[in-house]
Amino acid sequence: MYLSAAEAARRLGVSRTTLYSYVSRGLVGSHGTSGTRERRYSAADVEAMVQRKRARRDPNAAAAEALGVRGLPVLESALSSIDEGVLRYRGRDVIALAKDLPRRAEGGALEAVAELLWGGPLPEDPAPVVAGPLRRALAGMPLIEGMHTWLAAAGAADGAAHNLKPDSVRATGARILRGVTQTAAARSVKGMSVAEGLASAWCPASDVTARSRIDAALVLCADHELNVSAFTARCVASARGTPYMVVTAALAALHGHRHGGETERAAALIDEEGTPGAVLAARLRRGEHIPGFGHPLYPDGDPRGRLLLALARKGASTTRIRGFARAGRSLLSAHPTLDLGLVALCRSMQLPPHAPLALFAIGRTIGWVAHALEQYEREPMIRPRARYVGPEPTDAPL
Repeated sequence: MYLSAAEAARRLGVSRTTLYSYVSRGLVGSHGTSGTRERRYSAADVEAMVQRKRARRDPNAAAAEALGVRGLPVLESALSSIDEGVLRYRGRDVIALAKDLPRRAEGGALEAVAELLWGGPLPEDPAPVVAGPLRRALAGMPLIEGMHTWLAAAGAADGAAHNLKPDSVRATGARILRGVTQTAAARSVKGMSVAEGLASAWCPASDVTARSRIDAALVLCADHELNVSAFTARCVASARGTPYMVVTAALAALHGHRHGGETERAAALIDEEGTPGAVLAARLRRGEHIPGFGHPLYPDGDPRGRLLLALARKGASTTRIRGFARAGRSLLSAHPTLDLGLVALCRSMQLPPHAPLALFAIGRTIGWVAHALEQYEREPMIRPRARYVGPEPTDAPL
């Protein structure tokens, strides 16, 4: 997103001359407009400068805002970035990866992204540490509870998980990825890529196109900068918890209804009786949360949700969800997010009800392990301070 010179100067509270000096010093990016002499200025750079100025004026307020989505960055990462509405993994456009890798990546698109984010090759077909009877017991559990149970059992049995050197963490991460996939599939996925294993369990008559769609969805879910589950993962890794502990904690955060649990709320929205417009209007009148729409980091629409809607097969369920997308633009001035896109894709393919959250959790496991790998290489433990606002100190007895 770009601003005109007047808009950028007004947002910064400076003259155009000062704005131009910021550009010459590399503080604000700009580019020319085709056919004119006018230049446009990076809204993200302008907003970053506004926040830095605010931080100098009121450090306490800046510290409080730092933990929110619009706050200043709190740590460095080379994994993913969101800039001008484009999500990238290590500098590569995620939408391009999701479109291209399922067609050409040998061994699976998600596995290729894992190698990209983990900075090394995956071991050959790692076997989960715990299988057999436990896998059968997990089949009757809800998805996330089953994954937690598997992680606890596998982590207790995997002595190598305490080796936190990069090669060992990648090997442990590969075992975790295989294990959570097997848990979601409720069957052995030996010898298959993640997408192949899920497709074979969820739609046995699937073709290459079905597997490619599942793989694309997994790629889109792999990482998303420093969201709440990624931050949770990094906190656990900074305390030197094993990768199993990292994924267990991050999975708990993902399951919250304001994070990955939003997929379940989006599915419930689609199932409400009435036309899409009537359903959204009724929620608006009641002042209720409307899941699956609007993301603060994508004011022009979540590109992941847009691609997933495009990948959804034609049919009654897809037609209804696209009706919600149109109603959302009209009534909410908002676009579908990843959550609604996952529901659309899974409904169109007639996948199990837990599939949207499963794809989110399995794909994001790649990102959690990647964040752990980065954090294990850093010495300080993540330990922010709290600003105390309670009662004044007193010597009075209780």
